[in-house]
Amino acid sequence: MKLPFFSKPALKDPPSGLGTFGGVYTPSILTILGVIMYLRFGWVVGNAGLIGTALIVILANTITLLTALSVCAIATDRVVRTGGAYYMISRSLGVETGGAVGIPLYFAQALSVALYTIGFAESVVTAFPAYNLNQLYIALIVTIGVGVLAFASADIAIKAQYFIMGAIILSLLSFYFGQPVEETTMELWVTDKEPFWDVFAVFFPAVTGIMAGVNMSGDLRDPIKALPTGTLAAVGTGFVIYLTLPLFLATRASGGTLIDEPFIMEKMAVWGPAISLGVWGATLSSAIGSILGAPRILQALARDGILPPWMRFLGQGSGDKDEPRIGTLVTFAVAIAAVFIGDLNLIAPVLSMFFLTTYLVLNVSAGLEGLLNSPSFRPSFKVHWALSWLGAIGCLGVMFLIDPLATCVAGIIVIAIYFWVRQRELLVTWGDVRRGIWMALLRTAILQMDRQTDDTKNWRPQFLVLSGAPTKRWPLIQLAQALTHNRGLITVSTVLPQGSRDVASQAVSERRIRDYLKRHGVQALVRLITAPNPFDGAERLVETYGLGSIVPNTILLGDSQQMTHRDRYCQMIGNLHKAQRNIIVLRENQDLANDPWEDSKSRRSRIDVWWGGGIEGNGSLMLILAYLLHSNPKLQKGQIHLKLVVMEEGAVNEAKNNLNKLLEDLRIDAVSEIILANGRTFATILKQSSKGADFIFLGMPSPSDDKLFVTNYERLQQWTKDLPTTVFVLAAPEFNFQEVLGEN
Repeated sequence: MKLPFFSKPALKDPPSGLGTFGGVYTPSILTILGVIMYLRFGWVVGNAGLIGTALIVILANTITLLTALSVCAIATDRVVRTGGAYYMISRSLGVETGGAVGIPLYFAQALSVALYTIGFAESVVTAFPAYNLNQLYIALIVTIGVGVLAFASADIAIKAQYFIMGAIILSLLSFYFGQPVEETTMELWVTDKEPFWDVFAVFFPAVTGIMAGVNMSGDLRDPIKALPTGTLAAVGTGFVIYLTLPLFLATRASGGTLIDEPFIMEKMAVWGPAISLGVWGATLSSAIGSILGAPRILQALARDGILPPWMRFLGQGSGDKDEPRIGTLVTFAVAIAAVFIGDLNLIAPVLSMFFLTTYLVLNVSAGLEGLLNSPSFRPSFKVHWALSWLGAIGCLGVMFLIDPLATCVAGIIVIAIYFWVRQRELLVTWGDVRRGIWMALLRTAILQMDRQTDDTKNWRPQFLVLSGAPTKRWPLIQLAQALTHNRGLITVSTVLPQGSRDVASQAVSERRIRDYLKRHGVQALVRLITAPNPFDGAERLVETYGLGSIVPNTILLGDSQQMTHRDRYCQMIGNLHKAQRNIIVLRENQDLANDPWEDSKSRRSRIDVWWGGGIEGNGSLMLILAYLLHSNPKLQKGQIHLKLVVMEEGAVNEAKNNLNKLLEDLRIDAVSEIILANGRTFATILKQSSKGADFIFLGMPSPSDDKLFVTNYERLQQWTKDLPTTVFVLAAPEFNFQEVLGEN
């Protein structure tokens, strides 16, 4: 009997798909060597001179090379599947950024088909004026032919590009071996014609063809090898050609002739018609590259759920090679519609900006990945992150140089799509670099905060809400959210009986609570802990929860109604107070009909703050909390009432003036109320004065004596028995809340 590990291995089927030359190099170099080379390069040389043109070529190719290096880094870190640039960006910067770039990129590619076929038709009509040809009909015929070619097979379309490459090679050879059209002196540098950057803006689109190969990523046999090799080879070939052409142009015609004659290369060539073949080949190859790339982007967008659900059918593939034939039909329809429109000059600049935006974001993706140096980012083609960032800056600069208005329009469209995708809250199965960014920023922030002392200028409550199950004490969470305004941190905590949950089920429970809070519009952290009882659990949370100096400074809990737990409850408050935390106890009267959280647009909410111990300690904290609550949009129509009880009538005016002066100094919009006791107890005054309030703030006495504090707390409960929502406040003992208010 043969042992399995001695058996002859089964032969594997050879991998299918396009290779480096046909799938990456060919479409890329054919897009780089386009109509600008044939019809505008002479104009560039005439306006910039030989040295100026060389600088333009070097600078433009440097930006393209930096982008190509970024593409190589991303492509050799992970398999780049269908979608090319969209796939790379979405897997690095997230599905929202990928969609924001991918959707405009698809339409740019689809409409480019019409741009190129219309350009082809124009050149044919110009070349054969005697035949009185119809430009629209020629454009339609060529678009249909390109569409049929792409629909039949990507392999056939790639093979057709080999013939086009032959035509371009023939045209270049015919030009290189050509002759001067006039006697001339070589102009090295020209300063009296078009500005340098305007000339650069005309030439730069000639070198932006590297996406043609990237878009075919899903059809490649070995994308990790093919994309870097083919892309860099295409960039290098284009650079050599663009660096040598100016030397021949500058020595064969004067600057004026180069500027005035768009078809000057045809006059210099050994066989003039070869240049026309090159122009036609350039436009056709670009059209084929666009109609091959666009459907694959559309297919990837649909499969990732970026497009609306009813468009999911666009993600279907056909045959063993998963070709996007439905997407090709849609792209073909878009191109045909654009051909009927005819004049696309208005949107052409914006389309160019979408391509450059893609280059920009690809550089940012590689730059962030390299800068963060995550363990998961291990490209075999390593590029320093600074080069990628340099490429991003170059792309942005070029965009504004070419067309500032089109850049702004493209930017607005991309941002709008980003927020449209984001609000849909798509769930994806892959991670992205954003978490790494936040982790890096979080680490820096925590270490920086750890070196600093408490800062009264930037103080705000960071809540640990002892709510238990959120559904049971939802008003606690509502109060925390109202006081933070989504600027402070909220942690919703629950203490579970010991042994009721294991670690795995605890994580599941935390996730469920987070989802519940998110559905109700609450941004909060969640923490579950097991303990013998809720009081021990709360103390353990305060003792251990946090990261460095980032710990909750304010504990928010509900009022305890059970007499059997009163002593332990008050002891817990005392222990939390000793831990230098602010304590806020929310006491609700379930028997009252008024709900302070209902939409108050039709009424004026009232917040009563009972001023007893002056501005130190509880007084300052109550004023801060009342101000934060009043700043909440739902309560902005309300009013803060600062109330003070005086025993003698002669003290009323002085107390009134003091409170008004205090509110003016503190810049707090509130109404001061001085209440004369007239022999009444404070409990009576409180009930008579605050029965119509929505929120009542009362200070708690210091819990320095446990037994006395229990008595004092029970007295507060008795005072507020029949009153609306009341907030008991106990300030941390060693924090200067006067400075938070701005009182010196």
